[in-house]
Amino acid sequence: MLHNRGEVAEQTRNKILKIVNDLNYQPNILASTLASKKPVLFVTLFPQPPSPDAYWNKPLAGVRKRIAELQPYGIISENLTFSQVDSADFTTQAARVIELNPDGVILAPFYSREAYKLVDVLKQKHIPFIFIDSELKNAGPIAYVGQDSFRSGMVAGKLMGLITPPELPVIVVHFAKEMDNMNHLVERERGFYEWFRIHQPEKSIITREVGNTTDSSWELDMLTDIGNLKPVGIFVTNSKVFMLARLLEQAGINGIRLIGHDLLEQNRKYLRQEIVSFLICQRPEEQGYNAIDRLFQHVIRRKKVDEANYTSIDIVTSENVDYYREFKH
Repeated sequence: MLHNRGEVAEQTRNKILKIVNDLNYQPNILASTLASKKPVLFVTLFPQPPSPDAYWNKPLAGVRKRIAELQPYGIISENLTFSQVDSADFTTQAARVIELNPDGVILAPFYSREAYKLVDVLKQKHIPFIFIDSELKNAGPIAYVGQDSFRSGMVAGKLMGLITPPELPVIVVHFAKEMDNMNHLVERERGFYEWFRIHQPEKSIITREVGNTTDSSWELDMLTDIGNLKPVGIFVTNSKVFMLARLLEQAGINGIRLIGHDLLEQNRKYLRQEIVSFLICQRPEEQGYNAIDRLFQHVIRRKKVDEANYTSIDIVTSENVDYYREFKH
């Protein structure tokens, strides 16, 4: 009767449905999933981590943890990565996602233009997808899991405003290629500027983009900017603040306040030395874990999930950095 098979009198049907409702009956999802004998495939598409300590290892750790917990449901994952310096590789890996014909996708829309093309195909094929770490407006995901990048930028702006004199300049540094295609970095910068527009409109802010760090030319350019502009602070919009910290240390430059993102070990080192003043962190392992869980709830349990799943915006200092441990859920 619960499957609407066969003839059941309406009065009997209503009585049974009332009992089901009173008992809060839930279908045995595990049994039905196992009965299908078909594995459920979730695909992730994240930036390729350049080192074992790099940021994008952490969401993947969360993904693997939740997938392991869901193993009894026959859920498996294919974890694809793309180059952080070549948008064409994103397109190549996106084609692989489509070839796999997954039951759900978790996507870091690192390159906005290419990501929009991928989600158009996913929608045509009715494949549900979730954004992680950054989001694209009006793209139609079932959920977003990550920080509010704009608000994160505003937090960085407030911190910088509190530790630097209003009349002296600061620099915003993007370590990235194709900045107009990096939605989350653009939003962080926009939030940073917005805080100063509201609270310290006289503040001089200069933005610099570093697209290539394979040779030392960027270091010479940055030292020239520092010599000419004499900034009191530098805000790095991603996890590479350690590169600025190392440059200032090697050049013997003191007194510039640095704010960056993420608890990479190199960033922790300079935070402990107080060359970096603040790190803004976002618990990336939990993002990976929760993104898989939201996909599970939608695909297997057929539950509606919250569209916006914003994670915390943590401010880490030299005083509290040792209390931030590796991910445990």
